[in-house]
Amino acid sequence: MAVRIRLARHGRKKKPFYRLVVADSRSPRDGRFIEMLGTYDPMTDPAAIKIDEERVLHWLSEGASPSDTARGLLKKAGVWDKFQENKKQAE
Repeated sequence: MAVRIRLARHGRKKKPFYRLVVADSRSPRDGRFIEMLGTYDPMTDPAAIKIDEERVLHWLSEGASPSDTARGLLKKAGVWDKFQENKKQAE
């Protein structure tokens, strides 16, 4: 099973709100997911990003691959850099 970290869209029309979720790559965008890792609200200024770092690092270490947009959010939150450091230390 290929697991991805990606965004699931919620909210009203023209008022998006996203959840950062771990899901099977075959499931639909807003469909079934394994675990919710955080939220992203692009409508606030600045955009609100809340991420559970511990769980994200766990899923990344288990082999979950983030989507391009999710990777960008993880970089903004600083989680992606921590993952890269942990990966280099393990080598």
